[in-house]
Amino acid sequence: MTTTTEPAPSVVTTPPPSPLERFRVPAGFALGAVLLLGVAPLALTDFRLNLLAKYLCYAIVAVGVSLAWGRGGLMVLGQGVFFGLGGYAMAMHLKLADAATTGETLPDFMQLYGSGDGLPWWWKPFANPAFALAMTVVLPMAVAALLGFFVFRRRVKGAYFAILSQALAAALSIWLIGQQATTGGTNGLTDIQGFFGYALDDPVNLRMVYFVIAAVLLLLMVLARQLFVSRYGELLVAVRDSEERVRFLGYDPANVKLVAYVVAAGMAGLAGALFVPAVGIISPALIGIVPSIGFVIGAAVGGRASLVGAVLGAIAVAWAQSELSDAFPAAWTYLQGMLFVLAVGFLPGGLASLGVALRRRRAATRTTGETA
Repeated sequence: MTTTTEPAPSVVTTPPPSPLERFRVPAGFALGAVLLLGVAPLALTDFRLNLLAKYLCYAIVAVGVSLAWGRGGLMVLGQGVFFGLGGYAMAMHLKLADAATTGETLPDFMQLYGSGDGLPWWWKPFANPAFALAMTVVLPMAVAALLGFFVFRRRVKGAYFAILSQALAAALSIWLIGQQATTGGTNGLTDIQGFFGYALDDPVNLRMVYFVIAAVLLLLMVLARQLFVSRYGELLVAVRDSEERVRFLGYDPANVKLVAYVVAAGMAGLAGALFVPAVGIISPALIGIVPSIGFVIGAAVGGRASLVGAVLGAIAVAWAQSELSDAFPAAWTYLQGMLFVLAVGFLPGGLASLGVALRRRRAATRTTGETA
């Protein structure tokens, strides 16, 4: 009697990371900290450093876009909504603080356009700095949670989700424009003079604002990195690639996507809040459909699946907008759209994936040559 013995199943073991791979992320973070907190303040003038602070605010939004779109596959074309909510929450407090320093009870624009009924009731809580700071993050996250709950429960995704996000951005912008007496209308909240007791016309204080923005960006990148490599990050990728299979395994994809959407909204709100002292203004023109698309373009060009790529792409696109829009004001919008089409159509991984694509092509060419 002959017995056959089945071969033992092979066990695939993952090799331990090399010392170079183990220290690559901490070394990259340390390099970024040195460049942002050490080199940039020494090498740039006050004007250029203030511009960089503005670009870093866009980079903070890109961190959230990388989480929601790069890892979760959510085309978030309405981040301007959350950026604006955080920005207006901060600006409302700063305008009230500026009025208080001059002995006034109403911000300057309300004295010009107001109806004389006094401060609106929904402005009054923002006189408290703790409440205003909390609202810069809580309010965008609450709106995202409410919207995401109904959208993801009804399994709205893809282009429909993107269109809905843009519609929300347009609605908020139109509403703000129509409330001139309470929101400043088209002009928005402008001429902000102070930031929690520090005068913003002092270059030293503007440098302090820059350091705060750079530190927040670095910390949020660390947080996003931890989410990327966590069990939740793996589940988010699984939902992006095969939502029905994840549902079959007992997970609710709606909850997984909702967490990413809410976290990205909180990051955008915080970016908007930091944008206000850096620039001194927040207006509907900064939070509508076009700015929302701009946030996504920066992440797409740099590489939405890569935190570093998304951040660098957001900074590069923002810099290009500042430089090229002055030289070519009529053509910049078309160039911006072309960048997005090229990135999504021909290089989905953005510039961050260019090295990997070249290595794969070189390897494929080598294999073809050996086979021939």
